[in-house]
Amino acid sequence: MNLKQQMQSLAERSRDASRALAKLDAPSKDALLHVMAAGIEKSAGRIKSANAKDIESGKKAGLSSAMLDRLTLTNKRIAEMAKGVREVAALPDPVGTTIREWTRPNGIHIQKVRVPLGVILIIYESRPNVTADAACLCFKTGNAVILRGGSEAIHSNLAIAEAMNVPGLPPNSITVVPTTDRAAIDELLKLHEFINLCIPRGGEGLIRAVAEKSRIPVIKHYKGVCHVYVDRDADFDMAEKIVINAKCQRPGVCNAIETLLIDEKIADQFLPRIAKSLAEKKVELRGDDRTRQLVSTAKPATEDDWYAEYLDLILAVRVVNGVDEAIDHITKYGSAHSDAIVTGNKTTADKFLREVDSSSVFWNASTRLADGAQYGFGAEIGISTDKLHARGPMGLEELTSYKFVVVGDGQLRE
Repeated sequence: MNLKQQMQSLAERSRDASRALAKLDAPSKDALLHVMAAGIEKSAGRIKSANAKDIESGKKAGLSSAMLDRLTLTNKRIAEMAKGVREVAALPDPVGTTIREWTRPNGIHIQKVRVPLGVILIIYESRPNVTADAACLCFKTGNAVILRGGSEAIHSNLAIAEAMNVPGLPPNSITVVPTTDRAAIDELLKLHEFINLCIPRGGEGLIRAVAEKSRIPVIKHYKGVCHVYVDRDADFDMAEKIVINAKCQRPGVCNAIETLLIDEKIADQFLPRIAKSLAEKKVELRGDDRTRQLVSTAKPATEDDWYAEYLDLILAVRVVNGVDEAIDHITKYGSAHSDAIVTGNKTTADKFLREVDSSSVFWNASTRLADGAQYGFGAEIGISTDKLHARGPMGLEELTSYKFVVVGDGQLRE
């Protein structure tokens, strides 16, 4: 078979698996998830050997130290993968739950019931642990999954999937695309008759390429240009802690802030203070004219800086004339991911929370909390800035759809 035929065959087998998965009840799925977790632990040696091949290839290919770190599977990381699978097993199963039910005047009883989506294609880069996370979340919700990781992790991903394909699991429930040929992605993205949803995870370039080529519905976020706005009625101690956490706790992730907005009424007091704290954390500031008047070490910000996702210890800073100007800035330059206000004024906070149209908005809390685990969803499959079907951190419910179950006793349409 040529590549096109191989990918179609793979997708057809996944569709057949999805039908078998839809028949499994919650206790059966949870029992299999525990067996998968044990399978990962028992296969730790094989997984590490496979990972060593990827690390060696990565070094030869000149991967950065950061990329190599994401790629590396230690005993601790393998144990964490197994733990994550068990945590998913412990979560309530959304499949089969009734979202709403009612009875019409003619006597028909209607239920809106959660059902699996079917087959989910996940395209991702670097981190092999995504293989286990995505596989267990999809399985828990009765979905077959096709996993296409980066070529740099092919041996690791195949080894993890092999460990999770345990006895009793419907064949082809968890499939890693076995080729590193990028053309395989293009072929898979055409197969809308077999694959129900695509979720790309990785850099903006990858996600845009997938969204442009796909005939399958895609849930995504392109980038995280997140903001904290410190209002005139903010508690300075709280504001400082939130800004430092949102920028510095882990700067290379999508829910870290890239821009700090400060109310001009408090800029003279708060800006030098926060600049000093950020400097201690080795954060480079790029500011507007007012910021540079108050902080001599700040570099001049360009128009591009307001749109930038640095994923680094760099922060754009702008002084704004109150909450309305802060909202206007976020509306123009933000990515609809996660944005926060720090204020003691409930009226101001309510305005911000109502008018900032992002997937997560925060009052007196760090944007780093925009995460499935932090929201109580367990593991997450990703974060969506789209508005259709799913928005924000995506947990188990977001991997389901619904159908209407209608029960009557002979009713007809008049």
